[in-house]
Amino acid sequence: MRHFTLASLLATALTVGLMTATPSMAQTAQPATKSDSKMAPMAPKASESKMAPAPKAELLDINSATADQLDALPGIGKAYSAKIIAGRPYKGKDELVQKNIVPQATYDKIKDKVIAKQKS
Repeated sequence: MRHFTLASLLATALTVGLMTATPSMAQTAQPATKSDSKMAPMAPKASESKMAPAPKAELLDINSATADQLDALPGIGKAYSAKIIAGRPYKGKDELVQKNIVPQATYDKIKDKVIAKQKS
């Protein structure tokens, strides 16, 4: 009788374990609805944001840009674009201020948008 009790306890424990470990046959997996799949986007980790710089906008070369391209820059009009073109070539974009082509305040507006490429 002792053997029968031990075997029945073992069978019961195994049955309960299997029932809790696997989903019931009566339950069916339902596909995720659109409201379920809309989870909040995860913020990038601090290490990821430091390693991947933001993409930079295309810089305008002051040594080869057209008058219309220069006019599109903030603070640069037809007069300044004509002076920029007349003062070419530039070794560096800071020469716009050094050569008195544009004032410092105007240069501060455009310095992150322009570059002075050299012919190679």
